[in-house]
Order: sequence, then structure tokens, then C-alpha cells
Amino acid sequence: MKILEKMFGSAGKVKIMRLFLFNPKRIYEQEEVGIRAKVNPQSTKKDLILLEKMGLLKKKVGFKIIPSKKKGGKSKQKKFMGWILNESFAYLIPLQNLLINLSTIKDEYIIEQIQSSGKIKLIVLAGIFIQDPGSRVDILVVGDNIKKKKLDATMKSLEAEIGKELRYGAFNTTDFRYRMDMYDKLIRDILDYPHKKIVNRMGI
Repeated sequence: MKILEKMFGSAGKVKIMRLFLFNPKRIYEQEEVGIRAKVNPQSTKKDLILLEKMGLLKKKVGFKIIPSKKKGGKSKQKKFMGWILNESFAYLIPLQNLLINLSTIKDEYIIEQIQSSGKIKLIVLAGIFIQDPGSRVDILVVGDNIKKKKLDATMKSLEAEIGKELRYGAFNTTDFRYRMDMYDKLIRDILDYPHKKIVNRMGI
């Protein structure tokens, strides 16, 4: 990520660009961009305006559903002005090749982030990390005393770095081994197909 920061000016800008590159059809408001990329409002606004001037993003009207505050009331549709990826941008493909290549996010960084969630025995990367969109999950975590809130927060942090919502599964070691012995479909769909173990203290 440090190399990309030097090339594009800041880590925040890289995360915002990835968000739009991974979600090319999605219209985002400024506030949502900042929340998803974990960038402060002032920097978010500045980067969005700059990326629009560059031609990578363009303004577009979107619609969102506003739930009724009254019980049983009808939800309302609200119009807003947001940003969307400009798929006609001249350098879009080279930029996608550079920023969607997740080799810039090191395995050691992922391990460091996840290990604080508990006694981690196994971390398996699949899906987006190995360019396999057909995979059931992107990350599989197995361990003991896993703090779910901590792990959820870690995944949100990784999502901000990557720019895309992650599909992940987490199991304690007993449950995981039971599922393996029972040939659980989810586990088999992960381990029987392309994947990458970056932590393996279970001898699997």
C-alpha cells in the first residue's frame, strides 16, 4: 500500500478509488464513501472532487429507501446526488489492473489484523484474494475464543483497504473439525477448490 500511497498521494485516495473500481455500477454519497473507506469527511470531499476532475468519477442522481419512523408506515424513496465510476475513463483498464490486484495487500498484514481476534489456528484466503469470483467465501477463520465483534471490526477495516465487502466464515476448532468429518458442504467447497492458507496450525 505504501507504494500506491506515493503514487496517488494518500492511502485514503487509494481506498476511495478501489471502492468505485470494485463497485462500478454503484452510486455513492459522500458520507457513505467516507464510512466505507474509513476516510475523514474533509479528505473524502477533497478526493471525490479531485477524482471527478480527473474524469475517473462522475456525478449521477441516485435513489435510496428511507424507512418510515412510524411503525407500519410506508418507506419513502429519496433522490440524492452522488458519484459513480466513469466507465469511459481513458485509463480505466490499466488502473483496474493496478488497484484491483490485491498482491499489494500482504499476507502478513491480513494475519496481523485477524490474530488479535482470538487464538487463531487457520486462515484461508479464497475468492477475491485469488481472483476466483465463484468461491463461497473470501476468508475462512478458525480458532478459539474468537471475539466476534473484534473480528467483524477487523473485516470492516480490511474492506476499507480493499474497497469491497468481504464474504467470510468463522468457526471454533471443535465445530470446524466436526464439520470437516461430516463433509460439510461449505467447508468442502472452500478446501476442495482453489484457496491459499496463510496460517495453518491445524495440519490441514
